[in-house]
Amino acid sequence: MPRSTVSPSRRVLLGAAVAAATALTPLTAAPAAAETPPDRQQQYADAAAEYGVPESVLLGVSYLQSRWDTNAGTPSTSGGYGPMHLTDAAYVASLPTGTHHDSGDEDPRGDDSRPARTPAAQPPAEDGPDAESLRTLDAAATLTGADEAALRADAPTNIRGGAALLASYQKRIGAPVGAHTDPAAWYGAVARYAGADSADAAAAFADEVFGTIAKGESRVTDDGQRVTLAARAVTPQRSWLDRLGLRPPQRPDGVECPTGISCEWIPAPYQSLGADPGDYGNHDLSDRPKRQKVEYILIHDTEGGYDGTLKMVQDPTYVSWHYTLRSSDGHIAQHVKTKDVAWHAGNWYVNSKSIGLEHEGFAAQGTWYTEKMYRTSAKLVRYLAQRYDVPLDRQHIIGHDNVPGTVASTVKGMHWDPGPYWDWSHYFDLLGAPERSTGSPRTGLVRIDPDFAANQPAFTGCVTAGVPCTPRGSSSVVLRSAPRADAPLVNDVALRPDGSPATMHISDHGARASSGQTYALAGREGDWTAIWYLGQKAWFHNPASAPTAAWTNGLVATPKAGKATIPVYGRAYPEEAAYPAGVPYQPISPLQYTLSAGQRYAVGGVLPGEYYRATTFDGSAPGDWTVIRGEKQYVQIQFGHRIMYVDRADVDLRPSPVGAPR
Repeated sequence: MPRSTVSPSRRVLLGAAVAAATALTPLTAAPAAAETPPDRQQQYADAAAEYGVPESVLLGVSYLQSRWDTNAGTPSTSGGYGPMHLTDAAYVASLPTGTHHDSGDEDPRGDDSRPARTPAAQPPAEDGPDAESLRTLDAAATLTGADEAALRADAPTNIRGGAALLASYQKRIGAPVGAHTDPAAWYGAVARYAGADSADAAAAFADEVFGTIAKGESRVTDDGQRVTLAARAVTPQRSWLDRLGLRPPQRPDGVECPTGISCEWIPAPYQSLGADPGDYGNHDLSDRPKRQKVEYILIHDTEGGYDGTLKMVQDPTYVSWHYTLRSSDGHIAQHVKTKDVAWHAGNWYVNSKSIGLEHEGFAAQGTWYTEKMYRTSAKLVRYLAQRYDVPLDRQHIIGHDNVPGTVASTVKGMHWDPGPYWDWSHYFDLLGAPERSTGSPRTGLVRIDPDFAANQPAFTGCVTAGVPCTPRGSSSVVLRSAPRADAPLVNDVALRPDGSPATMHISDHGARASSGQTYALAGREGDWTAIWYLGQKAWFHNPASAPTAAWTNGLVATPKAGKATIPVYGRAYPEEAAYPAGVPYQPISPLQYTLSAGQRYAVGGVLPGEYYRATTFDGSAPGDWTVIRGEKQYVQIQFGHRIMYVDRADVDLRPSPVGAPR
């Protein structure tokens, strides 16, 4: 694989951990091997005692890294392994450069009134990561004498390695060490564990850890171990942060992030590229929300490393998004003002009404998203949602994989990040907007809600085509054409016009529904539930003993009486009569799908037909920098895995029915 690079600003001196190895000796003898291995809770207690770390601190740091999960021994995007997220620079060096916009047929701008903007794949970088923050697994091996393979794959060994690192950081800054020391005195060591290169990023991580200690947590890990962190009031001694020698915050006035998180301004260039006023990059100016309402906040993953992603967004010939979030510490870089329109979603209608967040990560490559990035992202999204009045639900907080193609020819090339391994349920818990059951089988709507850890679809092709992916938790449920486990998957006619069923290949989302998405009930048979999906009944396993969906209620759209079928659209553009003189009409072009009489689809909102005209660098073309609106209205529906739109005049909107299909 191509290598990625880490910029000099990330060369964090977390170290001397290896150099400190000779000075670091366990404060207690390692526990003797028992005939029956201790449970995970005891493993944390033993490691804390062995290296003189307060157990609450060790548990708090591990929770902020991995939520105590093992992730099947696979690395995070930052190359971190195990519950303590011990990092391996060699793995990080193997990650590709660039972003997910470099591959596939999707035009991130998604505006067919302009030439397609399809970025070329970027060449590999010449050097790899060398920050000590990305080599903590090596340091832990030296400190503990443990084998690196065991540190990656064996949970108790990994926890010992994390405890040893924390103790080494504590000793390095001259702070007291001991399992019974005041946890408040460990603020500096905890901040150092984040791997951050700036004081504000390190402090944000430490504050999250101590907030977790104060609140307490208890959960069952992905390998079935119950772990509990009892709530404990602690007032952290933040002065220890000064001993780390990290660079001061560089947060300019005007950066659009909430307080309490690490955020900087790295602008995407708005730049003319030639004499032609239509040749410019890499975003469009606007004045939202005065000019146009923001309807969506979009979750992407980068499909590349953080530093390579920053290089791309600073290229005026490339495309853009509003924010990039770093996996290792949750740090955020803002690139485009939220009032302006970035080129990221592959659908101009959605671009003009959305804010795009790129998360360092991979949808399939065997990596997992870190807890610290989830938490920082949730804080940013909550801030943006409040600022722009965006509802915190899955009709408005959507993935790139939920964005529809603009017209029939673009559907197949649309991207599918952040993929089935993004934990939407946990993310909405962090947003403070957990989904709750508000209905019953008689209310006619179901919200997809599998147990993330237990739900492990047998996807293939994460690394090599046809090869099963490492089993792991997923937000996706698989949809079949009949209520039985051996029935073929449903068909997405836009992806397979020949009518063949979808596959279990990781990027083939033609037969999947995701956590938080709401669908109209189409039938029930035993442990199986059917929903209306892409114009057909789609069945998923939903036993009462282990449900994968929750009942809810709301509005549904159904064709008006007398209409056998109605068209479905990928963008909500106004009618031709609304366009002023000199502005080319953007055709209202249906997708491959049809919605038939008798079917119902969950409503996400009623939207005006709008087209934001922006085709020149200086706004010199007729109608530029204006929103064209007409009389036509659209209804957003959850039609398949992606949201889509129907003409308001074609449908009746009704409460989800009592006495729904059984």
